[in-house]
Amino acid sequence: MLIWPSIATESDQLLGELNDRAGAPAPDSVNISDKEYETYNRIRAILDGSETIRLNLEFLYRNNHTDLSILNKVRDSLEGRNSIFHTAVTFCNAFMNQGTTNDKFFRDNLEWLGKAVNWSKFSATAALGVIHRGNLSQCRKLLEPYLPRTNAIGGSIFSQGGALYAYGLIYANHGAEALDYLKKQFTDATEEVIQHGGALGLGIAGMATGSDEIYDSLKNVLYTDSALNGEAVGLAMGLIMLGTGNIKALEDMITYAHDTQHEKIVRGLALGMALIMYGRQEGADELIEGLLNDPDPTLRYGGIMTVALAYCGTGSNKAVRKLLHVAVSDVNDDVRRIAVMSLGFILFRKPGSVPRMVELLSESYNPHVRYGAAMALGISCAGTGLAEAIDLLEPMVKDPTDFVRQGALISLAMIMVQQNEVMNPKVAEIRKTLKKIVGDRHEDAMTKFGCALALGIIDAGGRNCTIGLQTQTGNLNMAGIVGMAVFTQYWYWFPFTHFLSLSFTPTSMIGLNDNLDMPAFEFHSATRPSLFDYPPEQEVKTDEAPTLIATAVLSTTAQAKRRAQKKERAQRRESMDIDQTPTTPKIGAPADDKMDVDEATKDKDGKPEEKKDENEKDASPAEIAKKKLEKEKVGYELQNMSRVLPAQLKFISFPAGRYKPVKKVSSKPIPWNHGANKYSQLEV
Repeated sequence: MLIWPSIATESDQLLGELNDRAGAPAPDSVNISDKEYETYNRIRAILDGSETIRLNLEFLYRNNHTDLSILNKVRDSLEGRNSIFHTAVTFCNAFMNQGTTNDKFFRDNLEWLGKAVNWSKFSATAALGVIHRGNLSQCRKLLEPYLPRTNAIGGSIFSQGGALYAYGLIYANHGAEALDYLKKQFTDATEEVIQHGGALGLGIAGMATGSDEIYDSLKNVLYTDSALNGEAVGLAMGLIMLGTGNIKALEDMITYAHDTQHEKIVRGLALGMALIMYGRQEGADELIEGLLNDPDPTLRYGGIMTVALAYCGTGSNKAVRKLLHVAVSDVNDDVRRIAVMSLGFILFRKPGSVPRMVELLSESYNPHVRYGAAMALGISCAGTGLAEAIDLLEPMVKDPTDFVRQGALISLAMIMVQQNEVMNPKVAEIRKTLKKIVGDRHEDAMTKFGCALALGIIDAGGRNCTIGLQTQTGNLNMAGIVGMAVFTQYWYWFPFTHFLSLSFTPTSMIGLNDNLDMPAFEFHSATRPSLFDYPPEQEVKTDEAPTLIATAVLSTTAQAKRRAQKKERAQRRESMDIDQTPTTPKIGAPADDKMDVDEATKDKDGKPEEKKDENEKDASPAEIAKKKLEKEKVGYELQNMSRVLPAQLKFISFPAGRYKPVKKVSSKPIPWNHGANKYSQLEV
């Protein structure tokens, strides 16, 4: 606390003891008490983000609601020997368990995991980084068996490359402690696959650091002109210089893009240049014009990505017009596809306007444009459950082109993330469709791949994460936007799929005291419990007993049986002709043998049950859920560190007690897509 002098003038120093311009020495560390050190450490933990990462990890671990039966169904439905299907199951598991540190599925399916070869093994190892994202203290220990070692004999280079990628994912956007290690592994590596994984890990961990040293080491590898690692290196250069607008880096990259003959390197550099111009808006216009006028379609693709990232979240009319013009005029399908898709990045703050804008494009004769329209809806309306977007996507699930169906399924999952049947009646139908498609033997591989991704996305982070491209305060979520942008490149390279995990944002309510400890207290949600509850777990059908095979009957046996029946009928007719008088008097029926009458059925406690309405039998699951909701009591208590959805925040209140929040929880309706980690300091 500062004690101000009684008479202060403008010439007086605000902090008399510290005068950096005069070169005065800093205060003696001996004079700083232990309590002050603890306070500084707490402030540092808040500012560098490590406290938030620790709390998110704890929240996702405690509240994990991953449904393993869905994962097992996906595994059983997709043949593990097929590389694309093995990779699909890997991604599904990674997304479902993102940040939960729960790798039980991998441990229980080691035989299945052993079927992974080459890049499937790379992706499977990298999935550990998604599952353990934020687990900074255990990172080295977890990945030790897979990381490159100088004296190690054997060992898969794909596992080693994947482990370096995983290392970066664990330290995503918080890599100060990891950069030295990753840089050393990257520069020491001689295998291109290990360099590929090392470049991706370096880029994610060192995102937006602007480090010239790391950039130069990446550039040196780029100039070896290897297609295998060039794509990852070009992307990593963009991630390191993310949002800096570094002119020298752009000149290096565009020059080399024109010099090299490898399309993969050009694509990596094109995406890297777009990342360098992240959030620059008008500052990127010169680069955009240059790239869009280039004869190489891959560089024009990069120009569109530059528009998407430079103007992301701005809703700029100029950017939208440019994208729509390219979407209908460019001669290359890839450029048209990304132009339509990029509308989602520009307009994700106004999701309601996107369905109307892409409605005609979703019916285009060109399947690439239809795919772009589907993905634009998913990116812009993620987590909103927007009915207009779902109405456009549902017919696209039956599109004649396999990759359009793939895009529609992924987008539906993005929109429906963290929705239940009470909030949105279509959830049950969409989940049922996903399970049906993933198990359909006649469905195309690409569609089933998209379906497996969709099942992972819709239950992301143990059903505790939404897709957040902006923070709760409405600012851009840089890591989330970059993750989504690179994820869309899975079209060319499957390992990029893991980048989507950067967009997953926990939806939690966490209260801390002044020591950054979590006290035990409750807060009140003024809604019915099932309105924001977790979706129910899938029922696993028990295997039915094997049916007995019918015994073969000989014709002679059948004839003998018919003769015996004929004889028996004749004897019965003869016995009926004889007059028989009753020898015993009639006795009244016992008390128990009463005539069956319609009585009110009784439940286990003996109380009469209400007769079910005939309409209730034919009611859909959504209608039954709605009726159940109406019978529920309004209002319930939640413990500290519970899942609270963005739409639920306006119903949250803190009852009078020992703790009350320093920062008031917003009582205003939360705009769509505002999924964010929420924790506020409490005071006693």
